[in-house]
Amino acid sequence: MSDSPDPQPTWEYFVTPLLLHNEAQILNNWGAQGWELVQIIEGPAGGNVAYLKREKN
Repeated sequence: MSDSPDPQPTWEYFVTPLLLHNEAQILNNWGAQGWELVQIIEGPAGGNVAYLKREKN
């Protein structure tokens, strides 16, 4: 057993617009690929934008 701490995870990020009628489907598709939702904000041109992350391998 090693006394060294676990290495810090390395993350990659993805930003995608969310279509108003397909939010859940879009997020479920990204979630199935290992992406975790970080936040949703209003985009600069209007509409919602999702920020996602997942651990790099």
